Amino acid sequence: MLYEWAGKIWRNMPRLVRYAILGLVEPKFLVTAGAVVIDEAGRVLLLKHVFHAGSGWGVPGGFIEKGESADEALRRELREEIGLEIADVRLSYTRTLRQPQQVELVFLCRPAGKLGALNHEIERAEWFALDALPSGLSGNQRQLLAKALPNATQK
Repeated sequence: MLYEWAGKIWRNMPRLVRYAILGLVEPKFLVTAGAVVIDEAGRVLLLKHVFHAGSGWGVPGGFIEKGESADEALRRELREEIGLEIADVRLSYTRTLRQPQQVELVFLCRPAGKLGALNHEIERAEWFALDALPSGLSGNQRQLLAKALPNATQK
C-alpha cells in the first residue's frame, strides 16, 4: 500500500522535479573511452601523461563530452593528444572503477597513420611489444590489456 501511494505521488510529480530528486540520490559516474591501439607489428601504443605524474604508462583515452559518442570521443582524444587517426574501432569490453566512480569503455583499434606531435598533456608515446611492456605499467593497465587482448602474451 505504501509503494502504491509513493508510486502515485512519483508519477504525478513534474518530470524536472523527478530528475532533480534522482540527481541527488543516484550515484554519478565519469564516463571515459580507452583505446588499445595495435599496430601491424602487433605492438600496443602506450602513453605517459604529464598530469598523471607517477602513474606510469597507460592506454590512450579520455572523457566523453556531452553529446559525443564514445568512438567520437576516442578519435578526438587521440587526435588532440598525439595527432593519431585510428581505424577499425570496435568495443572490446566495459569496466567500472570505484575510485573515481567511473565507467570505462575499452576499444580495440589500429592506427590509420603515424603518430603526430604530442600535445602539452603527453610526456611520451611509444609502441611496445606485448612481451616487452614497460616496467612502469600499472597492474590496472596490465589487466586492461589482458582482458582486451585475451590471446596476447603478457608479462
